[in-house]
Amino acid sequence: MTGLSAAYLSTASNSFVEFAREVAPHVLPSAQAAAAENIAPHATTIVALTTADGVLMAGDRRATIGSLIASRTMEKVHRADDGSVVGIAGTAGIALELVRLFQLELEHYEKIEGTVLSLDGKANRLASMLRANLGSALRGLAVVPLFAGVDQKADGDTPGRIFSFDVTGGRYEEQDYHSVGSGSTFARGSLKKRWKPGLSEGAAVEVAVEALFDAADDDSGTAGPDLIRRIGPTMMVVDSEGVREVQADVILAAAADVAARRGGGSA
Repeated sequence: MTGLSAAYLSTASNSFVEFAREVAPHVLPSAQAAAAENIAPHATTIVALTTADGVLMAGDRRATIGSLIASRTMEKVHRADDGSVVGIAGTAGIALELVRLFQLELEHYEKIEGTVLSLDGKANRLASMLRANLGSALRGLAVVPLFAGVDQKADGDTPGRIFSFDVTGGRYEEQDYHSVGSGSTFARGSLKKRWKPGLSEGAAVEVAVEALFDAADDDSGTAGPDLIRRIGPTMMVVDSEGVREVQADVILAAAADVAARRGGGSA
């Protein structure tokens, strides 16, 4: 006897979300919406851009509650699995729970099926999870992720691919670069000017830093690199070797160079 109910032993789905919905629906973010009204902190600007070898994603570190700064050190870019990353904008508590559930969903699929989901399959799973959270979004507790990874079978000059989403679960593949969050309009304008095909990792770090500086200049919900406190954005790179985080000293050095070119700049 295992002590588990029949529901735990009879499920045939390779989706952890479907399994949880059947046996323990209360653990899903959408089931917690009624209690989530007090989850006020919001995450802000995320940028992603393709490089010669893959893709880079960066996020500022500020979380806000209205006009107040709730956190200066929030992590908004996360490893999804060995070949992809996900960034979050929107209601912080629900967004972080969604990321953890998405990571578990990909791990569960790999264990059940014995293979890794394709990048398109991962994006589709994330879209379906957002669709399930629509009720919370309609109550003002929206989450808008940005998803990116490498696809060695992709057409074009880079294996890097970027996917954006809307709160209804719509999934859209973006070309070259994209940004989400409250400062995304300003960040995309910067990326449009600075991005070019075949960027090296170092050049991509600098482009991402510039984009977050520009977003912070015009959006109070976004923090540029803070050279006084030495708090830089979170950055992750995905290439054929996997996912790795860009070191803080590399990011801050790039931020110092950008600030110097701007005559002190915004920090």
